[in-house]
Amino acid sequence: MQITNWQALAEKIKQWGIELGFQQVGITDTNLQTAEAHLDEWLERGYAGEMYFMHKHGTKRARPAELVPGTQRIISVRMDYLPPESRTIAILNDANKAFVSRYAVGRDYHKVLKKKLMQLAEKITAEVGSFGYRAYVDSAPVLEKPLAAKAGLGWQGKNTNLINRFAGSYFFLGELYTDLPLPVDESVKNHCGSCKACLNVCPTQAFVAPYVLDARRCISYLTIEFKGIIPLEFRKAMGNRIYGCDDCQLVCPWNRYAKPSSEPDFQPRHGLLDSDLLELFQWSEEEFLQKTEGSAIRRIGYESWLRNIAIALGNAPSSKEITQALQAKLSYPSAIVQEHVLWALKEHGF
Repeated sequence: MQITNWQALAEKIKQWGIELGFQQVGITDTNLQTAEAHLDEWLERGYAGEMYFMHKHGTKRARPAELVPGTQRIISVRMDYLPPESRTIAILNDANKAFVSRYAVGRDYHKVLKKKLMQLAEKITAEVGSFGYRAYVDSAPVLEKPLAAKAGLGWQGKNTNLINRFAGSYFFLGELYTDLPLPVDESVKNHCGSCKACLNVCPTQAFVAPYVLDARRCISYLTIEFKGIIPLEFRKAMGNRIYGCDDCQLVCPWNRYAKPSSEPDFQPRHGLLDSDLLELFQWSEEEFLQKTEGSAIRRIGYESWLRNIAIALGNAPSSKEITQALQAKLSYPSAIVQEHVLWALKEHGF
């Protein structure tokens, strides 16, 4: 490999990334010392809840060259996912509807971004010959948001999401770890200012401070990562949110600049953008597996799916159809499902 102009190569990589469907590409080094200190403190305070995987892998999460020896640079990419017609507010205001976080209504983003990252690596190989790389999309010990911030893709906001001044925060991130000594990009200024909209709107008050999220109180964590009995104090606040929560993004002023995704794979599937709670609750396990094939939702499993919807039905206006559907699930062989169904029925006076 004989490269005489690394800057020119970096520009080509960014152009190739755009051609592949990414909205932005940035490059950074491996120094995550500040982010590592924040991560250690966050874990020490127990804010990761039962996400025990956050404790694994030692220092590899914050030290890319330990995860992939020889890594010198990280190519960070972002890709918009917001559906053209998100209807977020309308769904949240209709207690008989099911709200699914807008990132999950289409095809599983892991597969989509990973494929495009591999295609980007192939283009680089065709240009420079064989080189060392590994592609990651939220599936390994990688501090993707600090890396993206260092690469100039945005800044980590008070809600801990990465925010871009010209695109908001409705986008996925991916990384290509590489041994190429590419020139790095500059980070961008934090533009949150004095705004506290995201902190104030959180239904469960999961932000213990600006830039600090206690996952144990977060609806996204409770409905996706947490597998047990959801604490009583959070159930009413969950409303009709059955998979994830977008509230802190919904109120972010910068999301007025969010652009609808043009990626076909991120278009809504199986009516998940606008579904009735009762319809989803009556899916059999076979239907759940079939209709969530290729979706990020499948990973929570059928038990958590029923648990989450049972809570939402407990928060919905009372009706004979709802109570009958809940009573029909009392025989489902899961103590976790039964606990939440009984709670829901009690909310309706049974």
